Amino acid sequence: MKITTTSSKRCASPTTLSDRYAAARRFSETLCETLETEDFVIQSMPEASPTRWHLAHTTWFFETMVLREHSTGYRPFHPDFIYLFNSYYNRIGDQFPRPRRGLLSRPTVKEIFAYRKHVDQHMRSFLDQVDPAPSSDIARTVEIGLNHEQQHQELMLTDIKHVFSCNPLFPVYRERVVEAKANSGRLRWASYAENLREFGYGGDGFCYDNEQPRHRAFVHAYELATRLVTNGEFMAFIADDGYERPEQWLSEGWATINAQGWHAPLYWTKIDDTWWHYTLAGLRRVDPNEPVCHVSYFEADAYARWSGLRLPTEYEWETASMDCSVEGNLVDRLRFHPAPSVEPDVNATLTQMFGDVWEWTASQYLGYPGYQPPPGPVGEYNGKFMCNQFVLRGGSFATSPDHIRHTYRNFFPPDARWQFSGIRLAR
Repeated sequence: MKITTTSSKRCASPTTLSDRYAAARRFSETLCETLETEDFVIQSMPEASPTRWHLAHTTWFFETMVLREHSTGYRPFHPDFIYLFNSYYNRIGDQFPRPRRGLLSRPTVKEIFAYRKHVDQHMRSFLDQVDPAPSSDIARTVEIGLNHEQQHQELMLTDIKHVFSCNPLFPVYRERVVEAKANSGRLRWASYAENLREFGYGGDGFCYDNEQPRHRAFVHAYELATRLVTNGEFMAFIADDGYERPEQWLSEGWATINAQGWHAPLYWTKIDDTWWHYTLAGLRRVDPNEPVCHVSYFEADAYARWSGLRLPTEYEWETASMDCSVEGNLVDRLRFHPAPSVEPDVNATLTQMFGDVWEWTASQYLGYPGYQPPPGPVGEYNGKFMCNQFVLRGGSFATSPDHIRHTYRNFFPPDARWQFSGIRLAR
């Protein structure tokens, strides 16, 4: 039985908080329209979650953080959901173990959609009545919830891709029109002089707490590649025994690739001397001009060393990005795959800074000078993960255009590669 939703279209430029809430929630269900019931329940590895869980957890956030706290007389949909769908908020209570989320056959997918409908009805009524000022605690929490929903929309795509990749039938999530081949051209460089400048979010709109406080830092002169590393360039690394030469790898990276048996990016396989990879449009030949995707920090760093170059720091990336508009191959284009760069007319024109793939940086994920997590449960959102992770910048083809910013800091452990992550070089 296929789950059908009320609409496959997002609201056009919603302005009120209530309308923005409806648009974000609707798009999560739009992403599910090509899934069958069986697809919603599979957990293919401990790091991923079933689609059903993502739909329930984002609903849990609004029920727990908004309705339970601020809506007088609200009655929860199910008393045990506060435990089942709590991800990592220890101040709220215990959580059902993450690696076992795929073992639950109940609540059913139908019940989860009923749960979403229940919470959505109460949230819309609550927001229409309260009409919170943008600076209020309620509005702030709802804004976090909307951005949290968009993060899980991206996770829904990364996780269902991993689920489908485990199936020898290589199911198609969404068909994709075969586009004309593009030539990414040779690697070019944009130059930046040394500078003492401010970093972090300084506007009036929403940002996550890990993007603040705004602070100064010195950046030495450097150059940044004007496009992402391509599949073809990464194939040259593989062909030169890149995965077999320990001198190219960090010690932990070398141990990881040998323990895991990595010889190529995730989802790549060689058939009759030709590289293929699983995509959300099924099994496809690897296009040498597309950005390489699904590489870990270890692989990105090894490729940079092999090239005689390096990864940029997040300060270098943010400095360069300020010259770019926040636009690109993002989820609103519904392409669901990285696109080749168009050869720039000017040598120093940056491309692909936003969208396509998240870009690994050489920066450890740490708090900015003076950072303090906010009070209450939302203080667990970012701060407690500032250990053993690296920063990624720029968003991917699965990122919402109203979600990404120049200062946005994504973060993952260095061995993670099921995310839509790629490489931009610096020198």
